Order: sequence, then C-alpha cells, then structure tokens
Amino acid sequence: MNKGLLLVISGPSGAGKGTICNIMREQIELGYSISVTTRAPRTGEVNGVNYFFKTVDEAKAMIANDEFLEYAEVFGNYYGTPRKFVMDQLAAGKDVLLEIDIQGALQVKERYPEAVLIFIIPPSMEELERRLRGRATDSEGVILKRLAGAAHEMSFAPQYNYTIVNDVAERAANEIITIVKGKK
Repeated sequence: MNKGLLLVISGPSGAGKGTICNIMREQIELGYSISVTTRAPRTGEVNGVNYFFKTVDEAKAMIANDEFLEYAEVFGNYYGTPRKFVMDQLAAGKDVLLEIDIQGALQVKERYPEAVLIFIIPPSMEELERRLRGRATDSEGVILKRLAGAAHEMSFAPQYNYTIVNDVAERAANEIITIVKGKK
C-alpha cells in the first residue's frame, strides 16, 4: 500500500485557508487533523471538531512528551498537530490535510520532507484587512497585530512548494486539488 500524501496549507490570518480547506474536503477525500490550541473557542467552535481546546499546562505536557508533529506559540497561544493521528493515517494510505501556521509548516517540512507545502496569499493587503474585519471575531488590537505580521509571514512563501492567490476560494481550492491529483 502506498503512503498517503501530507498536504500542508498555511498563510496569513484572513487569507482564506479555512474556507479553501472546507471546499477541498467536500470535493476530495482528505483526512483532516484537528489541531490542539490553548486559545479560547470562538463562537460556534466545538471541542474535538474545530480544535482540541487545552490549557497551557496540558499543551506543555504534550510538547514534553513529543506528542506533536509540529507546534508553535502564536499570538500568545499554543497550537499543535497531534503526531500519532497523522502518521497512522499516512501509513494507512490516506491523504492528510494540515491547516497550520508558518512556524508549524516549516517544522513539518523539516521532520517530514515528503510533505507538500502550499502557501495561501490574499489578492491584496486591502482585501486581507477587509476579511479580518468582516469576520468580527478579533479586537481592533488583534486585527492590527495580524495585519502588521502579514507582510512578514508572506516573506516565507518561497520556502513552500506552491503559492496560491486566494481571490476566489473555489478557484484556489481547485488549483490545490489539481496539485494533489498530480502527486498521485
């Protein structure tokens, strides 16, 4: 049996990663690893569905026990990908999609070089700001922090296998699906 493909999607907050990943999962079969986070749930998020919500102490214990394929501290919160789920799915021949931040993606690239890394960028900084404000989940301070970090984050795009401009989410998702199919 062939190993599955590990597909890593990342990019600045507000680039549309979640929307693209949702479209892709409706169109092709992809295992989706649920990340651990120490941030508070947003409205409508469910533990074990959107994230595994943990305390900082619980996340630090997982780090100490090497239970993450990757992890990072972002905006004061820990995020991590549980290693066992991903490795079990890949070994069973299933493709796995990780929607993770840049720090984590580069850790995955180092630990699992066969991974296919795809960087999502917005069509413009103005559109990124519109998206961040439109989701109405973050304070003004957090929005400004995310915007300030976006240009720096986009400087990492050359370290990825592919960069996709998300001007229309369906088109961007289809571009990635074409990439996935080409790797089979």
